[in-house]
This record gives sequence, structure tokens and C-alpha cells, in this order.
Amino acid sequence: MQLALNVPDLDASVAFYSKLFGVEPAKRRPGYANFAINEPPLKLVLVEGEAGRETRLDHLGVEVDSSDQVGAATDRLKDAGLATFEENDTSCCYALQDKVWVHGPGKEPWEVYVVKGDADQMGKSVALDTVDACCVSEPAASETPKAATGCGCGS
Repeated sequence: MQLALNVPDLDASVAFYSKLFGVEPAKRRPGYANFAINEPPLKLVLVEGEAGRETRLDHLGVEVDSSDQVGAATDRLKDAGLATFEENDTSCCYALQDKVWVHGPGKEPWEVYVVKGDADQMGKSVALDTVDACCVSEPAASETPKAATGCGCGS
């Protein structure tokens, strides 16, 4: 499982979560950090937001092992009648990813994603309705960016 938080002070948040979970970030870049926590099993992503603002949920995610698993999740979600938005080969949060987005009933953004490799840029997803979300890529001409929202900062 992945939990991504938008935090006002990245350094203070990294220090706090390092103490809370007893591990250092697996990846640290400007405005970004992520923890690969074994116990409890969690990928915690911190995205630096506006100073003085309270920490808030950015998005939720499920990391899978392959693009085929992302495709299977996409089919399952569509078959269940959920609106989906797919992003393939997108550079997002310093990682190359394939992903699919859906909204929960409270408009919480969920992604199912695979990390295919490292990337040199943060990226920002067009799937997001919120202004200060973390990832962006260009959708294919056939895709509708407002089908689902979320930001996939999986790696």
C-alpha cells in the first residue's frame, strides 16, 4: 500500500517519519521523499507543499510488480463500472510508471501502478483535479484527463 502526503515542511516530515518508522527515506529528491517501510508494509511518499499549510492526503496507491498487473487492474475496474484514467510510460515523482487512476466515493484518488525505472524529473499527472498534486504527464489523444484523479508518486 502507498500513502502519499502533501507536507508543508519536508525536512521536518522526513525527520519525524524516520523516527516513527525507524528507517531513512529510500529516495530523497528536491521537494520529495519516499520511504519503503517493511514493518508495517507501507510505501510512504512525502511531497513538499505550501509552507504553513497543514499536512493533507495527496493520494493512495497500490504498487504492483508488472504492467500486465496494471492492465488487469484496469480491466477489473472498468468491468466494475468505475471511471478510469490510464497513464503509460509516464515520468512521475522521479520514476517511470504505468498506472491507472480511480476515485473513491469521497473523491479520494487511488492509483494502481508499477515502477518501471528511475526518472530525472518529478513529473505531474494530468489525471489530477487538484492544483498542487505531484505528478504530470501528457495523456494519449484518446484519453480523457478528468475520468479519474490522483497523483502517482510511487517510487
